[in-house]
Amino acid sequence: MSGTTYAILIVTIWNAITFIIYGVDKRKAIKGKRRISETALLLCAFLMGGTGALLGMGMFHHKTRHWKFKICVPLAVLLNAAVIVLARINCGANI
Repeated sequence: MSGTTYAILIVTIWNAITFIIYGVDKRKAIKGKRRISETALLLCAFLMGGTGALLGMGMFHHKTRHWKFKICVPLAVLLNAAVIVLARINCGANI
């Protein structure tokens, strides 16, 4: 496998994990159990999990009313995309 394949695989897996974390937090909210902190949820998004977070918000209808998430999660998606573009530019087509 090439470096590009590994990078895509890692980012995809992390986005799937982030998506699941948003679902788990929604389930905990419904059941009235101890929740995952907003900081942890946003950190997952900004650490290359923005797409998973955005999909989790939409799929689970979770944190969709909170202005912090309405602004920060799409921003995380844009920053994640910028990191990928910059990595491709700086490393060539190897990433």
